[in-house]
Amino acid sequence: MIAKQLFDEISNKLGETIANSPAKDIEKNAKAMLGSAFNKMDLVTREEFDVQQQVLIKTRTKLSEVEARLAALEAKLSENAEKSEDSTETSKPKRSKKTETSSEDKE
Repeated sequence: MIAKQLFDEISNKLGETIANSPAKDIEKNAKAMLGSAFNKMDLVTREEFDVQQQVLIKTRTKLSEVEARLAALEAKLSENAEKSEDSTETSKPKRSKKTETSSEDKE
């Protein structure tokens, strides 16, 4: 019993000594200095970082969708341009040989 009380008393005294020691003050001052330095560095919190990461993921997804739509529209435009060229070639009136020779005769 006495040994247990003695052990508890020594343990409590050591705890008080450590709590009041210069090491505790140094630790407290170091934490304050580090906290101040981190605030000056303009760092973001983990929560802010995670929010920005989610925004970036959504933006990348949206960009991929827009790129796919753009590629589809460009393909459609190219296809329409080819059809338009084909239709203008077939709708051009062809000169007959008579017209060509008669115009040459006039010169």
